[in-house]
Amino acid sequence: MDIRQHIRTVPDFPKPGILFYDISTLLAHADAWKHTVHQLAEAVAPHKPDMLVGIESRGFLAAAPLALELGVGFAMVRKKGKLPGRTVSYTYELEYGTDTVEVQEDIVRPGQRVVVLDDLLATGGTMAASIALLRKMGADVRAAAFIIELSFLNGRGKLDVPSISLARYED
Repeated sequence: MDIRQHIRTVPDFPKPGILFYDISTLLAHADAWKHTVHQLAEAVAPHKPDMLVGIESRGFLAAAPLALELGVGFAMVRKKGKLPGRTVSYTYELEYGTDTVEVQEDIVRPGQRVVVLDDLLATGGTMAASIALLRKMGADVRAAAFIIELSFLNGRGKLDVPSISLARYED
């Protein structure tokens, strides 16, 4: 099954000139979504994770069911101020300014094997920041996985871990 047949593209969203890759239509198709989770499981399992970490917010949609499938824990990387309790943060540079991502202080143990997931790899900035944050906490980040990769934006080049993507778009 080609999951790209179940991914809708929306021109000029969220602003003019952007082509948005919408996984809502993939999630709505039970067989395609089950196939996607199964493909991710086959690709991620060899990295032997103890924990899957999803990046806010669509990364949660991939990481949570995959964690159940693999029988491992699930944690969230969120934007600053969105998690209760004590957090650890990491601030990174954007094209115009900075952004900050956080995880709960006690969610990842030092040495724990982690794979980080998001729905889409574009420029790689948020994934690279999430990996740095998890390493700051002592995690052994084994890989990054995505449903979609926009290869033409070269985000993979910012990552120093194996990167898995199920649907690659070249332009």
